[in-house]
Formats: sequence, structure tokens, C-alpha cells
Amino acid sequence: MDSNSLAMPMSDPNAWATAMNNLGMAPMSMTGQPIMSDFDPSLGMMTGIAPMNPMMPGLGIVPPPVSQDMPIVKEIIHCKSCTLFPPNPNLPPPATRDRPPGCKTVFVGGLPENATEQLIVEVFEQCGSIIAIRKSKKNFCHIRFAEEHTVDKALFLSGYRIRLGSSTDKKDTGRLHVDFAQARDDLYEWECRQRMLAREERHRRRIEEDRLRPPSPPPIVHFSEHECSQLGEKLKDDSKFAEAVRVLLTWVERGEGNRRNANNIYSMIQSSNSHIRRLMNEKAAHEKEMEEAKEKFKNALAGILVQFEQIVSVFHAASKQKAWDHFSKAQRKNLDMWRKQAEEIRNIHNEELMGIRREEEMEMSDDDMEDAPEIKDSDDSGPLAQVEALKEENDSLRCQLDAYRNEVELLKQEQGKAQPQRSEEDATRQQQLSFLQQALQGMQKQLLKLREDLKQRETELEKNSEEKQQLESQIQSLKYIRIISTFLHVHPFGASIEYICSYLQRLDTKISTTEVETLLGRLPCTFKQELTGVGASLEKRWKFCGFEGIKTA
Repeated sequence: MDSNSLAMPMSDPNAWATAMNNLGMAPMSMTGQPIMSDFDPSLGMMTGIAPMNPMMPGLGIVPPPVSQDMPIVKEIIHCKSCTLFPPNPNLPPPATRDRPPGCKTVFVGGLPENATEQLIVEVFEQCGSIIAIRKSKKNFCHIRFAEEHTVDKALFLSGYRIRLGSSTDKKDTGRLHVDFAQARDDLYEWECRQRMLAREERHRRRIEEDRLRPPSPPPIVHFSEHECSQLGEKLKDDSKFAEAVRVLLTWVERGEGNRRNANNIYSMIQSSNSHIRRLMNEKAAHEKEMEEAKEKFKNALAGILVQFEQIVSVFHAASKQKAWDHFSKAQRKNLDMWRKQAEEIRNIHNEELMGIRREEEMEMSDDDMEDAPEIKDSDDSGPLAQVEALKEENDSLRCQLDAYRNEVELLKQEQGKAQPQRSEEDATRQQQLSFLQQALQGMQKQLLKLREDLKQRETELEKNSEEKQQLESQIQSLKYIRIISTFLHVHPFGASIEYICSYLQRLDTKISTTEVETLLGRLPCTFKQELTGVGASLEKRWKFCGFEGIKTA
């Protein structure tokens, strides 16, 4: 509603003061200040007050939002046919029930008995658009608004005293009580809105899942002669092999093959099998590249280590007396610090290179262990343990030898740097030097002896391994001779070398026809070869003749 239509001019301030005085309230302005400081309620007169319209444009029922620290000041509200007086600010705020979800309906109680529906619309339409009003005969009604936020504006009027016109009759006055009301229409609209939001959320989630879902595989084509020929060409192409073999797998699992197209299916399976060679060649090429990269890295690391050794030797040469005396203290300090850093870096690189070599030796030993037979003699455990003990002793002696060498070099450097002050100290140092040299010579002799013993043990182990291999080969050949003799004794008319070899390969898959033929040829007294058949059906057969000499005798 337009606020200008609801305005009531205050042309008679005496009537206004009389009305306020009857209610026991001092006339107040829109800001809550007294209109006149010299107002006397007993006189019922106001003088010198300019007319003021509290419902002028720009002023509404609900004041603008203020900070929580400042109290809300309710003012007098003038309507066309009634007047609303604010409650006592010292009283507590009126109680309200819990707000129902989607509430657009309010309960208004305390209406005057003579209040009409037009009056209710006049008062509450300033809060917002009204959809429906349900008025009761017991001085209350229910008002349903179009928006939810207008309910808060209507609650602002709770506690106001309403008076129709200027009458003071009890039927024309009342105290408004505005509260939330629960309506089925509000609940239904709120549930519909919640369902719509849930549908939108489900739709959004479905779109997100579809976006994140991996793409489905392409469909498999149906089997036909044309598709079969095209698939055979794809199987021969490395770039299309993965897709083609998936189609072939699906066809085979479906059982698409029959007697007419069995040859086509077989040729495609054969093409898939030939792809194994290409894969093995590709794997071998990658392994070769990896080995070349490892070898290149090892050579580069060895070159870097050689340069580190040269740098460290430069620092050692600079620390000798010939060059050391010409440097200042700061230069000597820097040289010593640089030498230590270079030695640390060299040791780190040396350990890394030794680790690479150790890994290569372990790989070679693993390969040797795989190639070697599974059967081992218990007699070899003794020499192997001795060789390992000799190697450990050799390493320990080498470490001791390096330590002695370092001590001798340090003593020489100290002897060259320090000036001879006392003859006794020189004598003791010379004695220590001679003792260390003698110990060094003894360690070198022991090291040489240990190396000779190690070489002898290695040669003995090689001989033992060769003898062991020969013995194992003889045992294996005797085993084959026994099996072949039994097999040919069951076949008195002889058997071809392929037949014999196929029987032996069930027991040992590594044996070949050439090995079997050489083994039979070495024993002419036990096995002999004969030709059977005529013309194109000639066939070489081996027979067992070990008992023929006994029969003739």
C-alpha cells in the first residue's frame, strides 16, 4: 500500500496530546525523543509543535537494521483508520514459538472486537504482499504472506496496542500478539522446494560422475569373413595389435569359429603367436639400451674418480715441505680444508663405483648359480670355506697395510715440517719409523703368501669342478643308456631316433636328438642302426643288440 494514502495529518496537536495522555504516555517523535520538553500531562495541551507525519515516504513499519549494541526503538504508527502504539521498552520481548520450515503464515491475536478484515489488510499489508486472511470470531486471525522474509516484519508488530480511530471504547482497542503459525500449504511448498533442490543436486552429481567416469571400451564388431580378413591385417601391425587381439579374444570366447572358418581363426592365432618374437626383440633392445646406459654411467663415474684422485694428489703434493713453507697460515688452512673436502667426495664416489661393481658381480654369481646343477657335493664345502676365510684375511691385511702406510706418511710429513729441536725425539721417531717399515715389510710378505695360497685353492676348486662335471655327465649318459636299452628291448623291431628322443624328452626336456644319436653311436656293441623299408619308405631304426653276442656264444 502507498504510505501517502495511510498518512494522517496532525493538524490538531491538542487531540494528539490528549490521546497520548489517556494512554499514560508522553508524546514521542519518530526518533524516540519527547516532542516538547515543557509538556505537562495533567494539562493535556501541547503548544508550539509543528505537525509531523510518521508515515511519510521513506519511513516504514520496520526500522532499518541497527547494530546489536543499540536497542531497537519502536515508534507510534499511524494508519488511515487506526493507530498503533509501541509497547513499554522496559518489558521483555514477547514470546514466540519455534519457526516452522518454510513459514509464510502468522497468527495475530489480541485484535479489537470491532476489527474488520479491511483493517487487518491496512495494518499488515505494509509488511508485504498478503495472499490470504482467515479471520475468526474470537479476536484472532491467520495471515499468509507471499514471501518468507515478510513474516519477520509482521513479528515486529507483536506487543503494539491498537486503537480504532480516536475511540477509547474497549471494543475498539486491543494488544496485538503476532507469532509463527504452522500451515499445511507452507509445509507443502517447502517440501516441494526441498525436493527440487535435491533433484538439482542429484543431477549435478550425476553430471560430475559422468564426467569423471572412464570412457567405455569400443564395441566389438560381429564376426564375418570381411572383418576376419581385416583383423588378420591388424594383427600384423604393431600399432593396432592391442585392439585387434581384444577382438580376437572376444570372438574365441563367444565360439565364433566353426569348420568353415577354423583356418582363418588358426591363422589369426598364429599371427598373435608371432607377435611374441617382436615383443621379445623389443624387450632385448630395451635391455641392451639399459646395459649401455649402465656401462656409460660406470665409465663416466670412473673418469670422474680418476680426476678426483689427481686433485687429491695435487693437495698431497702441496702439503709437502717444499711447497708448504711458501704458503701463509690462511692459505695453509684453506688448502687443508679443500683437501679434506676432496677426499670425502672421492671416497663417496669410490663407494658408489664399488657398489655398482659389487652388484654386477652378484648378478654374475646369480647367473652362474642358475646355470650350475642343483646337486652339490659335501666335499666342496671345505675348500670353499677356506677360500672365503683367505679372502677375508686378505682384506683385513690390506686394510692394516693401508693404515701403516698412512702412519708412515704422517710421520714423514711431521718430520719434514718440524725443525729438529731435540736429538732424543729424532731418535725415537727414527726407531718408530724403522719399526713401522719392518712391520710393513712383514705384512707385505704375508699378503704375498696369502695370494699364492688363494690361487692354489682356486685352481684346486676348478679341477674339482671339472671332475665333478665329467662325473655327472657320465652318470647322466649311463642313465640314458639304461632307459634306451629298456625302451628298445620292448621294441624288438627297433625305433627311430625321433621316437627314442620323444620318449626321453618326457624325462628330460633339455636333451636333443644329436646327443642321443652320438650316445648310441659310441656303443656299437650294444646298439646298432639298420635300414628298413623299400624305396621311399626307407627308415633308419636303432635296435638293441646287447644280447646277440651271448646268443651266438
